[in-house]
Amino acid sequence: MNLQPITDLQRLCIHTITVKPWNIGEIAANFSSAGVKGITVWRDTLAGRDIRQTGRMLRDHGLSIVSLCRGGFFPSADRARRRAAIDDNRKAIEEAHELGTDLIVLVCGADPSQSLEDSRKQIHDGIASVLPDAESAGVRLAIEPLHPMFADTRSAINTLAQANDLAEILESPSAGVAVDVYHLWWDPDLEKEIKRSGKNGKLFAYHVSDWKSPTVDMLNDRGLMGEGCIPLKKIRSWVEDSGFSGFIEVEIFSDIYWSRDQHSFLQDIVSSYKKYV
Repeated sequence: MNLQPITDLQRLCIHTITVKPWNIGEIAANFSSAGVKGITVWRDTLAGRDIRQTGRMLRDHGLSIVSLCRGGFFPSADRARRRAAIDDNRKAIEEAHELGTDLIVLVCGADPSQSLEDSRKQIHDGIASVLPDAESAGVRLAIEPLHPMFADTRSAINTLAQANDLAEILESPSAGVAVDVYHLWWDPDLEKEIKRSGKNGKLFAYHVSDWKSPTVDMLNDRGLMGEGCIPLKKIRSWVEDSGFSGFIEVEIFSDIYWSRDQHSFLQDIVSSYKKYV
């Protein structure tokens, strides 16, 4: 394992959802004070705000805007809902352009009233429909596979192989994948598929957290790096051996951590990032 220790925060990005109790102004100021260099912005934090001005504010705090989260949720047995999802993804592309980021993470969606095969076809068709808009805006779309426990409603794309296949079928430099260790650490083909995405220039994003055992909530009980069973250093070595040198994004959904003092939590993120990632 050819892995250099992390000694600074130059590649540390934190998602706004990770520190959910703070508004985006508080996030910008506190990330900057802590030495964090990157931010991924969740769309809910932009509600009611001037998006271009918000982008300038983030950059004025020394933050690189790594991506906008999230687009996707294409599948539905209802045609009107599929059209609405495509419209919303076009809006997300406009928002990313205004914010000043070139990447949107796609949580692709699923509909339990239909087969996974139908949902996957609708995901392909939905992304294909908005790809011209993304290409025109200079925005890339990162397909994020989610853990199979979310295959009912949140994503019918559940392995990195499926995401790689879809990105390749779409045949666009604007279509790639996001690797989130929380969703993919269990996959016996993970190393092979990370290498595949890197070789093909399709590895757009890398997200970290940890899998607690036991996990008490499927969605909102992610662990801080080092308090679970994900082999974080091993996976980072695979990602970096594939050629990826971008930001390492901390994305933690946690009712426990959201209820705690966010300043202390931010300090813990920085510490665990250096020690365990």
